[in-house]
Amino acid sequence: MTLNPIDNNSVPIHSKAMDTIRKPDGFESQKITVLPEHIMKEAARHPLVEPLHVTDIGYFPRALHHYRERPEGSGAYILIYCVEGEGWYRLNGGKTYSLLKGQAVVIPPDTPHEYASSELHPWSIYWWHMKGTHAGLLFEGFTDAAEPAIVPVDQSRSIVELFQESYELLQKGYTLNHIIHVSQLAGHLAAVIRLARLQPQRGLHQHNKHDMEQTLLYMTEHLEGHVSLKELAAYANLSIPHFTFRFKEATGYSPIDYYLRLKIQRACQHLDLTGQSVKEISHRLGFQDPYYFSRLFKKIMGKSPSKYRDTRKG
Repeated sequence: MTLNPIDNNSVPIHSKAMDTIRKPDGFESQKITVLPEHIMKEAARHPLVEPLHVTDIGYFPRALHHYRERPEGSGAYILIYCVEGEGWYRLNGGKTYSLLKGQAVVIPPDTPHEYASSELHPWSIYWWHMKGTHAGLLFEGFTDAAEPAIVPVDQSRSIVELFQESYELLQKGYTLNHIIHVSQLAGHLAAVIRLARLQPQRGLHQHNKHDMEQTLLYMTEHLEGHVSLKELAAYANLSIPHFTFRFKEATGYSPIDYYLRLKIQRACQHLDLTGQSVKEISHRLGFQDPYYFSRLFKKIMGKSPSKYRDTRKG
């Protein structure tokens, strides 16, 4: 589901009421761990912890009256993943956004913010506070946009499992080895959220349920042939300029450049797994000119098809 920003003046009454409600005690079955600052300061010097590390972690189920306001922001990146119900959040005193089941938001450090659970449908959320020298890169999609990310359904269980493993390990003690392990889990989590943000399901098509995965699947199913930019845009039901912009925003490549790279990737598989000649593979993948295929292969892979085939692998 795609969400549009909610204007501050149209925030539902139950949301505005939350501004004056605080939940001083916890929530039934909640989980929370705050790592001691002096321990994390020491652990963060380790090269496996320095890039990204967790300082706080928690789970609030059916968190009625949950509200947080930080006028000065936080010193860490705050990741909130909603698994049930709904709530709202606001950054820099700007527009208010809803956060629904299956959506995540990352609040950058030093960003004034507030967020709250819905009174009608209280959210259940997993949350992390994270710091590190690579945190800005991992969460780059959230630094210039306030909208939530839609997490693919097949990744939801993975996120919950990452939380459970991290939480259970920290319950056994704040040893350096435990912190290193949790830092690596945090990196995996950040990668999942980053991909969801940079390749959102709404990325190419907000209104007719077309998503990036469908376009990429269409490309891979037509590698042994030709697909034009016009055909790809029509498949996504977008104009060519809009499709090109959205595709490059999500992948970093223009559609045809990406398509050609997929062809070369498939060519590598044929070179590795079959005895077909370079000419046969080029024709199989829709290249009528084997010399053009070889030049393109070398440009992308850094070596000719024959040298690639001769390279020992595995």
